[in-house]
Amino acid sequence: MTIIFIRTLIIFVVLVIILRLMGKSQIGEMQPFEFVITLIIADLACVPMADVSIPLTYGLTAVLALFLFHQLLSLLEQSGSFFKKVISGKPSLVINKDGVDIKELKNNNMDINELIESMRGAGYFNLDDVDYAIFESNGKLSALESKNKSDSASLPIVLVYNGKPDKKNMLKAHLTNENIQEFFKTKKENIKNTEVMTIDGNGRVYLKQKNKKYTITSIPIKRSELW
Repeated sequence: MTIIFIRTLIIFVVLVIILRLMGKSQIGEMQPFEFVITLIIADLACVPMADVSIPLTYGLTAVLALFLFHQLLSLLEQSGSFFKKVISGKPSLVINKDGVDIKELKNNNMDINELIESMRGAGYFNLDDVDYAIFESNGKLSALESKNKSDSASLPIVLVYNGKPDKKNMLKAHLTNENIQEFFKTKKENIKNTEVMTIDGNGRVYLKQKNKKYTITSIPIKRSELW
């Protein structure tokens, strides 16, 4: 028991020192390769910590090797934009002046609901609340707030995404297929060309068509909803 306690204490101290030398204080600040190395280090440290038949030096040597590998990758990343792009990736502009960039979302293996969730985490609830939104290489969302930020007290929900209506959200908004078809007929647009369409409880609509700038319009609804 005493041996396990001492081995655990030694490994803990070594890990704290190495993680501090890596220069990151929060998981959210890590680049992908740093996060992977941290996970592997944690796994390697558990083996000699729990199994006294494995020499402690084996675990410490593996952890040290990963730390040196991390330092090498960090040096390569700092040596130029090419290596930085290869090792850590690059920021992705998912919202621009024209609206949501569906292609960039797909490049990041994301859909509109994941984008909206990330925006809510940053304090924005409407897709037009920001002029630009960027997913950094570490996965964090950075946004430039729009001067025309909406003050609506109702959460928007997605009605159409990639040309496909969301039946569940249509029911929430008390809208039928006929209502949606009439809306697109009035706007002289095609639902199949719709990349994103959201509506809030006051009937305020965000509409983004393929190869067009987004527009803000409205649909009459029977009563205000604060879903």
